[in-house]
Amino acid sequence: MEHQHNRARAALKSVFGYDSFRPLQGDIISHILDKKDALVVMPTGGGKSVCYQIPALLFNGLTVVVSPLISLMKDQVDQLRECGAPAAFLNSSLADAEERAVQQQVREGRIKLLYVSPERLFQLGFLDELAALNIALFAVDEAHCISTWGHSFRPEYQHLRVLKQRFPAVPVIA
Repeated sequence: MEHQHNRARAALKSVFGYDSFRPLQGDIISHILDKKDALVVMPTGGGKSVCYQIPALLFNGLTVVVSPLISLMKDQVDQLRECGAPAAFLNSSLADAEERAVQQQVREGRIKLLYVSPERLFQLGFLDELAALNIALFAVDEAHCISTWGHSFRPEYQHLRVLKQRFPAVPVIA
């Protein structure tokens, strides 16, 4: 466990430039590195993304991040790429050639974090494509979209239980 924490802290410094974790981040990351599921509730700006980004970089395999907004995906991928982290997104903003290039990079194992919309996740055949890959982690960003009571409800979020059914050994962080 201490070894994992040291690896996580080293990744935090080398990729993101921070010397130490914010409160709870280290515990959450250790929990995920132990391949356990987690529900993380923190305020905006509390550092939730790092809780799945660090494990994604340390795991051997692909982390699939389910994110509801194209602009949010782009911002996160741009920030990760600036830090040298291999990240990409698949959504409706990509031209066909760009999409094929990302899919090829994913198949070749050159991408560690792949951001997709919930609608994309459930496109015909996409889960089958994921099943052919080494999936290390699923991260559900903006998990409040699951609630039908909220202002940003996305019906596809209610189908995310399929991830645990299709990939029971893969941890999920929301």
